[in-house]
Amino acid sequence: MLDPHTHAWGAASREHPWINGPILDLVDGFDVHTVYTADRLLNDMDRNGVGEAVVVGYPICEWTDNRYTVRAAQEHDRLYGIIMLDPFDENAAQQLRKYMAVDGILGFRLGAVCPYDQMWKTFDPSVTWLREAIGATEFWQAASDTGAVVQILCDHSQLDQALELVEAYPDLTYLFDHFCHAGPDTPTDTGTLARLTDFAEYDTVAVKVSEIPHRSETGFPYEDMHDHVRWFLDLFGRERVIWGSDYPNISDVAEYAESRFWLEQVNSLSVRDREWLTDRAFRGHVGFD
Repeated sequence: MLDPHTHAWGAASREHPWINGPILDLVDGFDVHTVYTADRLLNDMDRNGVGEAVVVGYPICEWTDNRYTVRAAQEHDRLYGIIMLDPFDENAAQQLRKYMAVDGILGFRLGAVCPYDQMWKTFDPSVTWLREAIGATEFWQAASDTGAVVQILCDHSQLDQALELVEAYPDLTYLFDHFCHAGPDTPTDTGTLARLTDFAEYDTVAVKVSEIPHRSETGFPYEDMHDHVRWFLDLFGRERVIWGSDYPNISDVAEYAESRFWLEQVNSLSVRDREWLTDRAFRGHVGFD
């Protein structure tokens, strides 16, 4: 079993200070150690039967400070990394090539739902900088050349921008996080989330049924989101729907076990389906065994 969406971070230091106030406020509410290291993550994985995981960069330091994510991937053969880059930086393409040369680094994440000048400090689905980033052709060429996974956190109301990106660079490998911030009352047959039907035509796009304890308005097993899971499966097939825990980011409301085992309570999912969602779909989509 592989968890493709976890987080870990190291202690603050003079060279790598904790400067993101909103993230610090979140961490204070987590039910884990304030310094949630890769070793602590691995211990929680072992307790819940998870063999491997992807550490997605956690912006407790400067948001493009990828030191700890790289370190986690380098030092632990069970962990991989997704780093964070600013596509508008004049050295972004060079930086991406450097990071992708590190064994275990799979790609990068874009916070499309964050205001560009408050990256990973707040969410505002009205922002449009993702559309502007499409013109960073050198950066996207580096993503293509290195096989970098493009992981995007966007609100479902921003899917029109994301579709323009996919249409401009259809050969890149995309992952869309956290139900595209849909909630139980977000319709699937009409409205902005229904735009995912256009993405399903691209084999290079996969969606994550991740962070469900924050998306749901009920407790475990989060039944109010199960219809969304079934809709994603009908649309993309089990080969391109990917579970993820988002642990410990969801530890303010749920334990790892709850984020790990809720899929077993989704009616109509077979054992084979769950094998795909919790391991095979991610491996196949990003192209590694």
